[in-house]
Amino acid sequence: MRNVTLVLDDGTKFHGKSFGYEKPVAGEVVFNTAMMGYPESLTDPSYAGQLLALTYPLIGNYGVPPLNEGANGLAEFTESNKIYVSALIVTDYSEVYCHWNAQESLGDWLKREQIPGITGIDTRELTKVLREHGVMMGKIIFDDEPENIPEAEYAGVNFVSEVSCKEIIHYNKGAEKKVVLVDCGVKNNIIRSLIRRGVEVIRVPWNYDFNEMDFDGLFLANGPGDPDTCAETVENIRKFLNNPKVRPCMGICMGNQLLSKAAGASIYKLKYGHRSHNQPVRLVGSTQCFVTTQNHGYAVDSTTLPAEWEPLYINMNDGSNEGVRHKTNPWFSAQFHPEACSGPVDTYFMFDEFVNLL
Repeated sequence: MRNVTLVLDDGTKFHGKSFGYEKPVAGEVVFNTAMMGYPESLTDPSYAGQLLALTYPLIGNYGVPPLNEGANGLAEFTESNKIYVSALIVTDYSEVYCHWNAQESLGDWLKREQIPGITGIDTRELTKVLREHGVMMGKIIFDDEPENIPEAEYAGVNFVSEVSCKEIIHYNKGAEKKVVLVDCGVKNNIIRSLIRRGVEVIRVPWNYDFNEMDFDGLFLANGPGDPDTCAETVENIRKFLNNPKVRPCMGICMGNQLLSKAAGASIYKLKYGHRSHNQPVRLVGSTQCFVTTQNHGYAVDSTTLPAEWEPLYINMNDGSNEGVRHKTNPWFSAQFHPEACSGPVDTYFMFDEFVNLL
């Protein structure tokens, strides 16, 4: 294992060893506090452009599942068919793995997909730095190549255009009800969750104008980066909201932000984001709370919602918005992931609510 150094924008350095693909890399450094689910996190398109630090210390002990395609051409055990994080940062990488479904080690997977991995980092100390300062850009540099310093930008980059599908894809074709899914970086389990409920899913690129299509409902998916880079998507959603023919709409994660922007609300960047399996949210107007999985760095400013819209859920840790809904029309969203895989499925019923509205 070669010696490597993680250098943050404020000059803080963390020294470790390389266990993945050997190349220097730069990106936005973020942390996730989940205790499991690294195959799902690594393949989540919402992590595009980011160096992901895992606070749970032991990573790799259950290996990596096969990446074969299952039903409907979707990867069977992951959220996409490739790794999207720019690098993985862990405290203790386990070379030895054991799991009934393991096909290879985490290190071998990273090397095969040319993703750097760094171990020996105190990721909890790193998390404390990020919580105090806020998310920062960072670089992973190999100590024996001090002149090879990578550069990267995150703010203002349209990562959605990089991870979205490039053409229309149909799933469960021929079903009675049709749902247009705007792919800003959709996770496979969102598509699976809709298919299981017997609808046809028409997956369209992030900037595709779907308004002239024949469909019964609109679904706005998750995605990476800044929602302000998706002006075309917002304009298409605004056309949908202004159509005299009212049809149901549901959004998840970035979908919540894009729906809110189309309605007229503002978005802001969180200090260090929500990335975990244990975020508590409360249904507004009640004492009912849910434990949720989240992965986002931006949030809706609830105070800027128009009069006909209202917050649907609120985060119990910091009071930030966790969903919106229209007061009369069947349009609603969640900032968290009801379909979380891995993670709690306390709010999985939201898919039933959406499909029942079609």
